Amino acid sequence: MAHFPQHPGFTSVLRLIRLEGDIRDLEVEGEIPPALDGAFYRVHPDPQFPPKYADDQFFNGDGMISMFRFKDGKVDFRQRYARTDKWKVENEAGRALFGACRNPLTDDDAVKGMIRGTANTNVLVHAGKLFAMKEDSPCLIMDANTLETQGYTDFGGDLDIPTFTAHPKIDPETGNFCGFGYAVAGPLTREACYFEIDPAGKVVRKAPFTVPYYTMLHDFCIAGDYAVFNVSPYTSDQQVLEENRPHFYYDRELPFYVGVMRRDGDGSDMRWFSLEPSLCGCHVMNAFQDGTKIHLDLPVSKTGSLPFFPEKDGRPFNPEEAVTILHRVTVDLASNSDTIASVERIGEMPGEFPRIDDRMCGKPYRHGWMITYDFAKPYNGPPGPFAGVINSITHYDLATGREQSWWCGPEGAFQEPCFVPRGKDETEGDGWMCSPSAPMAQI
Repeated sequence: MAHFPQHPGFTSVLRLIRLEGDIRDLEVEGEIPPALDGAFYRVHPDPQFPPKYADDQFFNGDGMISMFRFKDGKVDFRQRYARTDKWKVENEAGRALFGACRNPLTDDDAVKGMIRGTANTNVLVHAGKLFAMKEDSPCLIMDANTLETQGYTDFGGDLDIPTFTAHPKIDPETGNFCGFGYAVAGPLTREACYFEIDPAGKVVRKAPFTVPYYTMLHDFCIAGDYAVFNVSPYTSDQQVLEENRPHFYYDRELPFYVGVMRRDGDGSDMRWFSLEPSLCGCHVMNAFQDGTKIHLDLPVSKTGSLPFFPEKDGRPFNPEEAVTILHRVTVDLASNSDTIASVERIGEMPGEFPRIDDRMCGKPYRHGWMITYDFAKPYNGPPGPFAGVINSITHYDLATGREQSWWCGPEGAFQEPCFVPRGKDETEGDGWMCSPSAPMAQI
């Protein structure tokens, strides 16, 4: 009999589902816009077996992929596990064999050296396939309609690196899938690799580079001709793995960096701009080129914003310093200085998981959205991490500075939303926001 830990990572708002299935014609409260015709994909951690370590982090769970298929005002639902190598061998054994998150030292001897990925962080359709992604392992390919797993890929041998991006960007001009892998020389290493995959699934660009220190290189952006990387002071070391502590810790003494390199180069032109005292920014809204300047928009906090990664010096998590607010970080490629030129606050509502109209990726843009925290609103839903505060979606009009928020009510909370344009030729921001935790909301 399976007995899962009873701490917040496995209960209440993060309670497990562990169910694959299909439901035709879901019940709908309200109205689905008839113009919506396509699929919305979601992924979340959902371990099939109790973890080897009861204090393991929730994002070490097996990837569960959900598809919501919209057509004629109706929606069908399909859900399947991402059948990674880990999932298959554990399913056959009937128990967990892989150990703690990002720590191969804790694995059962029977699976030493196997790919540990869970494909639980992001999903995206490209080149006719569903890419299921986690940044510590290769890309898992799935059928976009059936959700049948086809397996890991190295793209015909053209992408021979062990890790793959969790937050890719699609170049709206070329259709190229732009991404990167970090720690490509092995756990805790600084080596990384930028790459692009064309709409036919062919790797057309690769450029190696090195980060200033080993870090959780979680997100990035393109900006015209450039790739832009944000490095926050999350790091790790061998002692962390040997003592089986949470993989990353936050080191306030490390600078925040922005790295800029040409997308069509060999990586040798990578330039790192630093900021001290440091700040923390994990997810990116957008970036764009403005003459010799590169602007990177992202929510940032004064210190580590992730409570499951402790401070290096052991100080307790500070929720006030961890609140993230939208800022614009600017570097100037014409400058002789390797210091970040400016950090400007451009948002008022605190929040995370920024999104844009993806047709504007890497370009000057006007509209952005984030899940935001309205601390004054009531919450009557289940308890759990972040529940009750991720309660609104806020629209940021960066041309006027105006912000508009929509609250989902006291019983719910949001997962990461995405923007669905009304049509491919409609103006920027004309469409719908879609989140699997709340009704469709037109902005």
